[in-house]
Amino acid sequence: MKIGVLALQGAVIEHLRMLEEVGATAVSVKRVEELHDLDGLVIPGGESTTISKLMHKYGLMDAVRKFGEAGKPIFGTCAGAILLAKEIEGQSDAHLGLMDIKVARNAFGRQKDSFEVNLPVVGVAADYPAVFIRAPYLKHVGEAGQVLAKHEDKIVVARDRHYLAAAFHPELTEDTRLHKYFFDMVKEAKKA
Repeated sequence: MKIGVLALQGAVIEHLRMLEEVGATAVSVKRVEELHDLDGLVIPGGESTTISKLMHKYGLMDAVRKFGEAGKPIFGTCAGAILLAKEIEGQSDAHLGLMDIKVARNAFGRQKDSFEVNLPVVGVAADYPAVFIRAPYLKHVGEAGQVLAKHEDKIVVARDRHYLAAAFHPELTEDTRLHKYFFDMVKEAKKA
């Protein structure tokens, strides 16, 4: 399985390392043609507006949208979840608009409000170490979607068909279980 990590901003190297650890061939993606032979894609955290601008600049917005619409799994973490969402609170338009979720940006506070907490994540772990940095949360998950984790009654992990969104940074821990869950999603999609 070849899984790309969108390498425009954020903890790209950390995601690549995690994906390699769970058995994927992991590659950085900066150009449209690098999407062609991938089985899945991770959109890392960073700043969603900046990543969106860079995706438009390099022609990646439409290419990633088509990648997702073709049934290829995409995993968005923190800003990546915002980029995947169909709806963003307080904004009239979305970025990729692929995943049937509504997100609230910076919902857990500013950089100084960052925190770590162990969460039960359905199908992943009873005690997943989640690192929240200027994190969003999911205000709504569509009918086809599944809520996988909440923190303080706020949705922080969800799956919608072949899309996975986490409000936190799984790449900033040593725990590969969420990346393994995504890797298994990619394997399922490839079989189908």
